[in-house]
Amino acid sequence: MTTATREKIIGDPVDRVDGPLKVTGAAPYPSDFTVPDLTHAVLVQSTIAAGTIRGIDAAMAEATPGVLAVITHENAPALVEGPMTPLGPSPPFPLRDNRILHQGQHVAVVVARTREQAAAAARLVEMDYEEAAPVLSIDDPRAPVLLNRWGQDVDRGDVTAALASAEVVYDEIFTTAAVTPNPMGLFATVARWEGNRLTVHDASQDPMLVRKTLATVFDLPEADVRVLVPYLGGGFGSGLRVWPHVILTALAARVVGRPVKLVLTRPQMFTSVGHRPETRQRVRLGATRDGRLVALDHEGTSTIGALDDGGVEPVTQVTGNAYSCPNVATHDRRTRLHIPSPHWMRGPGTTQGNFAVESALDELSYTLGIDPIELRLRNYTEVHPGSGRPWSSKALRECYRVGAERFGWARRTPDIGSMRDGNWLVGYGMAGVTFTPGQAPCQATVSIRRDGSAHVRSAATDLGTGTYTIATQVTAELLGLDIDQVHVEIGDSDLPPAPYSGGSGMATSLSGAILDAVGKLVRAFLDLVADDESSPLRGRSPDEVTVTKGGIHVVDAPSIGETYVDILARHGLPETTAHGERNPRATGANPPPSGSFAAWFAEVRVDADLGLLRVARIVSAVDAGRILNEKLARSQMIGGAVMGIGMTMLEGTVFDPETGRIANATFGDYLIPANADVAEIDVVFVGTPDTVRPLGIKGLGEIGVVGVSAAIANAVYHATGRRIRSLPITVEQLL
Repeated sequence: MTTATREKIIGDPVDRVDGPLKVTGAAPYPSDFTVPDLTHAVLVQSTIAAGTIRGIDAAMAEATPGVLAVITHENAPALVEGPMTPLGPSPPFPLRDNRILHQGQHVAVVVARTREQAAAAARLVEMDYEEAAPVLSIDDPRAPVLLNRWGQDVDRGDVTAALASAEVVYDEIFTTAAVTPNPMGLFATVARWEGNRLTVHDASQDPMLVRKTLATVFDLPEADVRVLVPYLGGGFGSGLRVWPHVILTALAARVVGRPVKLVLTRPQMFTSVGHRPETRQRVRLGATRDGRLVALDHEGTSTIGALDDGGVEPVTQVTGNAYSCPNVATHDRRTRLHIPSPHWMRGPGTTQGNFAVESALDELSYTLGIDPIELRLRNYTEVHPGSGRPWSSKALRECYRVGAERFGWARRTPDIGSMRDGNWLVGYGMAGVTFTPGQAPCQATVSIRRDGSAHVRSAATDLGTGTYTIATQVTAELLGLDIDQVHVEIGDSDLPPAPYSGGSGMATSLSGAILDAVGKLVRAFLDLVADDESSPLRGRSPDEVTVTKGGIHVVDAPSIGETYVDILARHGLPETTAHGERNPRATGANPPPSGSFAAWFAEVRVDADLGLLRVARIVSAVDAGRILNEKLARSQMIGGAVMGIGMTMLEGTVFDPETGRIANATFGDYLIPANADVAEIDVVFVGTPDTVRPLGIKGLGEIGVVGVSAAIANAVYHATGRRIRSLPITVEQLL
């Protein structure tokens, strides 16, 4: 079965199908939901980073008007530990005992008839702590260290010998600060019990995981838990775990016997839903004088919570596969601190690791007197170094060429500080990106109804990336329908199971499931008319037909065929449905390695006297396989670039070194990019559809942030001669 090219919809810059709902305020986000008899919960959080609770005085809070319950570890009903998940263990259990593991830990939840009453009562709960000395620094020798817990370390060749004999050796340390995701939408949970059936509205990127976790914790069959996430106000990875406040909301609803809503405050978002961990990295390079890498050693240390083994993000995970190098060693470890649990954040691990390695390569290019692009091309590889197999597709060379042309790299004069505009020092910098997008098993059903419309169902979520729209486009093209004839229903755990929306894998996984369902749906229609003497499609096989204009037709003979509506009407059916599945882990599947690639180019201006740094423009050339929607894809890349500017120049979650309190947990103190910080961002897509992934998709969501920091930092060096190895870049570093 084929699709007529003149009916092409995939790739078109279609407006978001959910856009009108969002701009009119009609899209229901988790915090918007209300139900009869709704009550409200507010958290009480620890004011120390380590120690124990000696006693709790909740009498004044319990006597406050409207208060229904004050739940602490002393009176909380027993629950079951959360499950192991595909992304690691569940977070530490809420209210499990009297131990304090970080400042801001949830130590009580107050439930009242109104949120104002609950907040007032929460301030009256008195905690008596026995404080212990917290471990708060990544360099603290007391911090427990976890070595290679993920089996992703690389040891290829003999790095030690290669470094010892290399003509040129590089050895430097890089650091990146902790960064907090801060999606626009505050995370919220609404929970209600009907007997032993639990329904939850939650700010999650994975409703199936929320269902599984809540079923485990409350000892319920998964079928008795329903999780709804039709819309989400952003996530950046923070919605990929079932955080303690979600469990506490469901627990509170069971205790008071009424529905409960809990909405985190902005400061609580800093302590409750993860952050990009702080990192310290050592990069060692060995090279010949003509720029050939002979050794690459990358060691990464990142932070983790005191009792948390989740949120794995090795910073070296892509290092061994980015360039041709015979001797590679990568090692990742994590240090346990008394801090809120770090967690995945857009491009986890790879974002920080790319900054270190691409900065090191830039520095090597200046040492050798080789153009930074040329250095990367001399170490280019068409095969996946780890396996030795060719990439399923790779257009990184084209990314370098097209990106350089659009940016005007040829205008760059290589000498440090040689480009000026008045009092502004001008710098050009670039970075290459190799990224491995994820994909996971996904299911979907596709129905054709009597009115000719299609209905797609899957438990997938749209965290703002455009899942509704691309699912609509894919279904419309594959079935030969118009956009407005397709309805997509997602964000409900009762629908066919789907993976988390993260890892740049949702588009690939869901599109693959839809592709499979549509193929089965067309076969189902052909089966209906197989013995139908009145059908021109009688006896036709899928290979003989195509779909277009709302029906099925013989290939190259549009006049021979009929519409879905005619077939359903003649057979007296209200609809026909097919179930599709995409399982990249199918038994025996051994596809070639697949990656997304990009080249980033940045122009910066630095005031020669004041050290003020401005990004003048950014160009990104991207190979992400087949682009499903050019407008949405460009928006993703621009948004990623803005996030990269923030990480590079502004953002850093500041932990008080004595108490562990986050000192800048508000938008008044935590700096994020504003309009004045973001200049021209140009995005161009190159390459061809992938050879092995569904519809040629390779994944795009995270590659938009990976590489931005290195490109900017490298441009700063070109402008000023200051080599920045610590993020964020501050004015003090440039004075």
